[in-house]
Parts: sequence; structure tokens; C-alpha cells
Amino acid sequence: MLKKSIVIVSTLYGIGLILSLWLYNHKPIFIEDVGQLLPTKVKEIHSATSEAELQSLVKESINNNEKISVAGMQHSQGGQTYYPNGVVIDMKKYNKILDYNPHEKMITVQSGTTWEDIQQKINPDHLAIRVMQSQNIFTVGGSISVNAHGRDIRYGSLIDTVESFRLLTPQGDIINVSRTENSNLFPLVIGGYGLFGIILDVTMHLTDDELYQIRSRSIDYQDYPDYFIHDVKNNENIRMHIARLSVAPDSFLRDMYVTDYELAENQNNLANYSELKRDTLAAPQKFMLGLSRYSDWGKNLLWDMQNKLYVGQDGNYITRNNAMRGDSKFMEYDNPSKTEILQEYFVPIDEFSMYLDDLRSMLEKEELNLLNITVRYVNEDNEAVLSYAKEDMFALVLLINQGKSKKEIEKTKKVIQKMIDVTLQHDGSYYLPYYSYPTQAQMDEAYPKNKEFFEQKKQFDMNELFMNLFYKEYSQ
Repeated sequence: MLKKSIVIVSTLYGIGLILSLWLYNHKPIFIEDVGQLLPTKVKEIHSATSEAELQSLVKESINNNEKISVAGMQHSQGGQTYYPNGVVIDMKKYNKILDYNPHEKMITVQSGTTWEDIQQKINPDHLAIRVMQSQNIFTVGGSISVNAHGRDIRYGSLIDTVESFRLLTPQGDIINVSRTENSNLFPLVIGGYGLFGIILDVTMHLTDDELYQIRSRSIDYQDYPDYFIHDVKNNENIRMHIARLSVAPDSFLRDMYVTDYELAENQNNLANYSELKRDTLAAPQKFMLGLSRYSDWGKNLLWDMQNKLYVGQDGNYITRNNAMRGDSKFMEYDNPSKTEILQEYFVPIDEFSMYLDDLRSMLEKEELNLLNITVRYVNEDNEAVLSYAKEDMFALVLLINQGKSKKEIEKTKKVIQKMIDVTLQHDGSYYLPYYSYPTQAQMDEAYPKNKEFFEQKKQFDMNELFMNLFYKEYSQ
């Protein structure tokens, strides 16, 4: 009897062990981007390190009839880097600098390379990146896939600085893409959200690092367009520019301060300032931002302190490379019930003041925890198929704190759709890397070539191997 019991117990234990191991090895894999609003179950996540490995993964997915999504830092917030039950290819370790020619001011990098990696490489030669976001934490492939722009007002979006790239296609082939070779793909892949294949490596133009003197001042929003045209754009010595717009209740969408980066008279001093800076004062900035999340008093206090801080930099010197290394750690946010999302709206320069009046009038009737607005300038872009800049425009980047519950998501969605309606009424558009709050009608109006884009995708990728939630939402 005892022996029989031992056998039964041992058998049950063995079955339980096998079952637990099977469940462990087959447990569902959930993924989400930085927005944390679209947790999605995927089949596998692969971290690729070589071209051969990437090509093998694509061919394996073709044979298995699987879907592929391509991921970098995953700061897009609308599921652009994953798809239900699909294979996610993580490109962060595919990050070698392949070729660098300081004399020709050219560099070729694998697409998982970050802008920080490039800056570390080129800064000793007093070279700089032409176009990138205001932070250097993102991968080159990710930035190109959203056709990013930044503080520079002399170059346009990233498409203007790319010479060529190599693409791993939905058929598993590797092709060269430029304005002269497979040229039809050039304006589709740049700003194409990873839907045409995997960008393997990119050749880009660099520019000279320069020493700038910071010029910063407070300004009323109604004076800003004329100031920008006459004092910034028409001044060839001003190379970069950014502005911030108040979200504090006491000066809501009225007060601004502007920061111009003017070419310093004595460029021989460049070496004295060229050491690459790191995030500074993250803790106090994080604390002040935290206060602004939960009270109007905090928003007013934060605006007053920011205004004094940034206007107080007037006259300081900074290199181009360091001006492009905006602080990011203070924005890190971890809350079980809330998250922070971005929105970005583009409006023609001559519509700016009237647009803010209408936006203010609408938002004063709504509940939206708006934490920050920065304003940049973007040049007209007629090259990218999904271009957000149909003329020279101001870009307003909004940071919004919202809840994660279905009720809170729906509430935020309604407000954002109203903001987009106001934007469209002023001949504007919105940026696509964010949560899919916009309606299909809004997408059609802001991006009149979107049907052409999706049709070209279906022709090039007939089996729809490369997929993401953005495509699922808007391609029908």
C-alpha cells in the first residue's frame, strides 16, 4: 500500500513538474510601449545582432505565415512597434557604426544605433548631427520611421538629411534605397512606421558642430509669429530655436518664452564647451513636474520657475551637440493608474495666434491634465508621403497626464479629437506616432495621401508580413 502511494505521488509530482515547465515555456508574452495603454500579447520577441540573423527571422516568419513588427526604444505610443500574436524584432543591439568619413561629413550606422552613440563618435571631430529629436536616446531606425524633426530651423525633417539606406524587404531580400535607387520606396519608408521592411543601416549627412550663444526672452503669444519670422528665421546666424507655451492657469496659452541659438562671434572657443553634457538637475525638475500633475498651484509655480530658469540662460554658450541633448530623466513617470502621453499638432505660422485662441476657448471647457507645451518650427516637406508639414509650420508638442482605465481613456480620446478638430480648422495636421485617438475622418483630412501610402504598402508587402496596430487601425 505504501509503495503504491509513493508511486502515485511520484507520478503526480512528475506530471505537475512537466506541466509547470510547459506552462512556463509557453506563458503568454505581453508587450507595451512607453504609453502603457495598449498591452498586447505577442508570440515572440527576438533581439537581433546581425544581418544574417535578421534575414533568417524574416524568412522564418514568411514560411510560418507570421506577422513581424520592428521595435527600437518604443517611444511611439500607439502600438506602432507590435501586433497581436506577431513576432517583435528588437533592434537595439543592432547598433554598430559601419563607416565614418569626417572629411565628407558622412556616417553609416546600423539602425539600432542611438543618436547618443553617434554624438560620442563625431564630437571629437567637431561634427554634429543635422536633424534629430530634442533628446538623443532614440534609435536612428525609429527616428527615421517617424521622420522626426527637432530644434534646427535650417534643415527640415529627417528625410532631408538621409542619403540612403538598406532595406530588408517582406520577401527577405536586401536592397539599396535612395533618391536614385528604388526611389519609390524612399518617401514611403521614411515616415513609414516600419511597414515596408526592416531598415538595416543608414547613410546620413553630418554638419559642423558650432558654438552658440543662447538668446532667451519672454514673449506674448500674439507677438510670437512676427518675432519668429523677422528676428529668427530671417537672421541667418540663428541656427536653432525652441519655445515653450504656458499651461499654467494664470497665463494659459498666453505667455511664452523663446530660446534662440545664435552663432557665437568667436568660434575658436568651441573646444572650451564641447565636452558632452549629461542630464542635470533631474531630481528638482522631477519634483516640480510632480507638483504640477496634481494642482493648479503646482502648474503656476512650475511655469514661474521654468520661465526664470530658461530666460536666465540668456547670454550663456552651448555647442550644437549639447543643445541637441535635452534632459529626459526628469520626465520618467511610473504610476499604476496613470500614464503620460504625447500629442503633436502642426499649424501654419500665420494661423498660430488664432489657433491658440480657439484651442484655449475649447480647453477651458474640458478636463485635461496638460503638463507642458513646447513649440518648434518645421520646414515644408513635400517628399515624405505621410508628410505632416504641408507648408512651413509651428509644431506644438503637448505632454498630457491621463488615467489608464477605459473610462479615462475614452474621456481623453474625446478631448483630443476636439483638439484635432480645432487644428484641422486652422489648416493644420497632427503627428502619427501616438495613441490612435484620431478618427479615420481626421486621418483622411490631415494626411490626404494616406490611402496612397496604404495601397503602396499592400502592393509592396502583398502578404502583409510587416504589421502593427497603427496599420490595423487606419489602413481599412
